Amino acid sequence: MPTVKSYAATSPTDPLVPQPLERRDVGPHDVLIEIAYAGICHSDIHTVRGDWGPIAYPQVVGHEIVGHVREVGAQVTKHQVGDRVGVGCMVNSCRSCDQCEEGREQYCREGNVGTYASVDVDGSITQGGYSQAVVVNEEFVLRVPESLDFARVAPLLCAGITLYSPLRHWNVGPGTKVAIVGMGGLGHMGVRIAHALGAEVTVLSQSLRKQEDGLRLGADHFYATSDPATFDELAGRFDVIINSVSAPLDITAYLNLLDVDGTLINVGAPPEPLEVAAFALIGKRRSFAGSMIGGIAETQEMLDFCAEHDILPETELIQASYINEAYERVLASDVRYRFVIDASTF
Repeated sequence: MPTVKSYAATSPTDPLVPQPLERRDVGPHDVLIEIAYAGICHSDIHTVRGDWGPIAYPQVVGHEIVGHVREVGAQVTKHQVGDRVGVGCMVNSCRSCDQCEEGREQYCREGNVGTYASVDVDGSITQGGYSQAVVVNEEFVLRVPESLDFARVAPLLCAGITLYSPLRHWNVGPGTKVAIVGMGGLGHMGVRIAHALGAEVTVLSQSLRKQEDGLRLGADHFYATSDPATFDELAGRFDVIINSVSAPLDITAYLNLLDVDGTLINVGAPPEPLEVAAFALIGKRRSFAGSMIGGIAETQEMLDFCAEHDILPETELIQASYINEAYERVLASDVRYRFVIDASTF
């Protein structure tokens, strides 16, 4: 059983600290990945701080992982030593329910096995990517196209697929008017992907502070939601709105920006309940929906799409010793737009 270096949370309130981590031995269908880079997602912070419920400590988080294959099990057929690969938010599922069989492992009827803080099939608690290496079943390992910058690609495994999946599911393309709420780690990927799909893209951000970035990344329009006039001017404008913000918003106000049959899709996950006025839905047959990541096949499709369209997140590369400071900056919205940890510094 290999032991690697990692950074782990030991409580909801204490800083993450260096800690040795035991990985399982490589089984017949497993792949040992030497991690090169790991992204920091707001979900990591929610998890270690107990915002979404209690977890077992110590806990290593991180579900935006890229690296190289260093060992494969005897029966592995999908990957070879030396391959550039990635691991996203899942490392297993039942693989036999209707959702898994249709390639929607994220909605596994038995509950997918998350990359961290989840109960694996052997009863152990999964540990994530803030570490030197990880062992994952080959079915949940993704191929990273050679054209994608390895130091920047990791956030695609969560932020990228979290926006790609709803955009594809709701058939966003030429002629679609899309609004992205929030211009952060998730939102800026939504802008890039929606633009590449051919949609007319509007960013709805609290202020105009990131307007130049939004327009550079592909937005056609940029509005400040702190200005009440925005909600009057844009009433009934959009076919699809994706809310990427992990904070409570006035959902009814955003529903009123939808056209007839429009859909507001929540991908941000605030711990507080969101209130919805029924008549904001009924009056124009609007929908309020949710979406989480994508299946393995769709995540591979997303990586290939991003390679084809030269889409990468905006990132800031950090050393492992900076993780706790990075967390504080994420909470203060002081990052443009995703931190990536150099795993060689663990």
